[in-house]
Amino acid sequence: MTMKKYLSVKQFKIIAFLEGISFLVLLGIAMPLKYVFDMPSSTQVVGMAHGILFIAYVIMVIIIRKELNWNLKTTALALTASVLPFGPFVVDRKLLS
Repeated sequence: MTMKKYLSVKQFKIIAFLEGISFLVLLGIAMPLKYVFDMPSSTQVVGMAHGILFIAYVIMVIIIRKELNWNLKTTALALTASVLPFGPFVVDRKLLS
């Protein structure tokens, strides 16, 4: 693996981890705070962070697809994982290990 490819995979792993954590925080903490305790500001902050990380994740999937020569099915699985709780962690474990 070339140094450039290694750095791209490492960056993708970091983005995937952060995106996965932000999604879980949004679903498990911010949404209950908003709807149970009437604290809508929690979803604004976490939602914005998650949105930025989601976009970064999608961009990194496109970059990694070229570098690791993923086919359309693998790319689609990585993109689908971004909308599933724990999905980015599965991508890291199954596709990047």
